[in-house]
Amino acid sequence: MSRSLPATGALQAFESAAFHRSITAAAKELHRTQSAVSRQIQSLEQHLGTALFERRRQRIHLTPAGERYLEHVRAAFDRLEAAELELRAHQGGGGVLRLGILPTYGTRWLIPRFPSFAQQHPTVQVQFTTRINVFDFATEDLDAAIVYGEGHLPGAITDALMEEEVMVVCSEQYRTERELRTPPDLARAVLLQVTSRPHAFDDWLRAMRVDGVDGDRGPRFEHHQMALEAAIAGLGVAVLPAFVVSGELARGTVVEAFDATRVRTGKAYWLAYPERRATLPALRAFRRWLLDAHGHPPDRGEP
Repeated sequence: MSRSLPATGALQAFESAAFHRSITAAAKELHRTQSAVSRQIQSLEQHLGTALFERRRQRIHLTPAGERYLEHVRAAFDRLEAAELELRAHQGGGGVLRLGILPTYGTRWLIPRFPSFAQQHPTVQVQFTTRINVFDFATEDLDAAIVYGEGHLPGAITDALMEEEVMVVCSEQYRTERELRTPPDLARAVLLQVTSRPHAFDDWLRAMRVDGVDGDRGPRFEHHQMALEAAIAGLGVAVLPAFVVSGELARGTVVEAFDATRVRTGKAYWLAYPERRATLPALRAFRRWLLDAHGHPPDRGEP
C-alpha cells in the first residue's frame, strides 16, 4: 500500500526545531548541519503546502498550522515509541498496558498496591491515564480502564472488582461542635459535595429515610480526595466510599458522623476492556493480579 508521507528525518527536524525554537539547536541535537535541518524543514513545508515556522527577532516560531501539525507529529512518535517498547517487552513475556483509571480509585486503592504487580511482572509497563468522565474505547487508545457504575459499557467486557459502600464522615471536632448525633442533624451541617456524585447526599438521606434535609446544598469539589481533605480540615461533612476513608478512620483524622449508617449504593468499580484486547499478555497478567487483589478468582465467569 503506497502512502504519500514525509520522510522521518524531516519530521524529526521539525519537532526538534519546534522544541528548541532554533534551527542551530536542532542541528546540534540531531547531529546534522544547520543547512541540512533547514532543507528538511523546507522540504516538509513544500510537501504540506503550508508554512510551519515564521521568524521573529532571530528566532523561529510555529505558525498556527505548525502548532496543529506538531501535535500530530508528537502523537505519532509517541505511538511508534510505545510500539517499540511493547515489542521489546513481548520478547520477555510482558508488554505495554494502556490503562485508564479514575483519580480516586487510582490514588487511594490501586497505586498503594501497585508495587506488588510491578514486582510480579517486571516486563509489563503500565501507562496510566486518569479521567473523571466515561472512557470510550471506540475513540481512545486504551487497552483497559477502571470504571464506576453498573458494569454496562458498550463494546466492552467487564469484571466486577468491588461494590461501593459509602458513609458520612467529618472531623471529630466538627461532629462535636455541630452536635451531630442522628442523620436529621445534617440540617445544621455544611455538606461537602463531589461533582462526580451529585446526588450522593440525597441518595444517602433516602436510604436513611430522612426527610426535611436539603442534600443538594454546600460547596462542590471535583474529586473525592478534595472533599476528604475538606472534611479533615473541619469544613463540613462528606459522603465518601469506604475504601477512600479507611486509612483516615484508622488514624482518627476523620470519624463517622453517625453510627450504623453505611449504605451500599448498588454500584461498583469494574475492570473494563474491549474484547479485541482480551488476549493481550499484559492485560491478562494485570487482570489476574487485580482480581486476586480484590479477592476474586480470575476464572469466576462474572461479566
